[in-house]
Amino acid sequence: MGAERAGTTATYDEHADWYNEFMSPTAGGEYIRRVHATLEELLGPGEGTCLDICCGTGAHAAALAGLGWTPVGVDLSVGQLRHAVRRLPVAVADATALPFADASVPAAACVLAHTDVPDYAAVLREIARVLRPGGRLLHLGVHPCFIGAFADWSDRPRVLLDERYDDRSRTFDAWNPAGVRARVGAWHLPLADLLNAAAEAGLRLVCTAEAGPGGVADLFGFLAVKD
Repeated sequence: MGAERAGTTATYDEHADWYNEFMSPTAGGEYIRRVHATLEELLGPGEGTCLDICCGTGAHAAALAGLGWTPVGVDLSVGQLRHAVRRLPVAVADATALPFADASVPAAACVLAHTDVPDYAAVLREIARVLRPGGRLLHLGVHPCFIGAFADWSDRPRVLLDERYDDRSRTFDAWNPAGVRARVGAWHLPLADLLNAAAEAGLRLVCTAEAGPGGVADLFGFLAVKD
């Protein structure tokens, strides 16, 4: 998961060491394996640069490289990039102002990061700008319909949803006080807003995927191409 600005601060900086451990294969366990399996299913093999947008600690670099891509990470959090630099080349940059030329890269991935940015539609527009014609975007994040301040997972497999699904503001409310959202907050993006933002950026949806434990999806992803 990457870090974007809240005011002038990269929100993950003070949590970088904790997050690096949290996203490790040992600590992340079955969840991280599910994330990477879904990533591989959607993105597929390829070659050339794949921008890892909001790369955070570089937790997904190996999965991208395993498909044949050359991952290059972009994030605002210098604290997280201290860990990421051991896993892939990185650049300190805002995802809404990528330091790459128009139509210059064949692929991009944004994994577990869209709720970390206040304007994900702007991120998608910027990704579309740097993608070559025919270039791929993998989006993979927490499920917009079932993960958020509006969703209580404390009585699994039952998930209780409330009226805050329509609240797009940043919040630290979370059923799990030890999780990521309670530490750094999150912006909610409803499913329709997410898909419409991709279409408005000039990205054509190719396929989608859901994954989750006990029959309820906690991940949602899609592959889109720039025509």
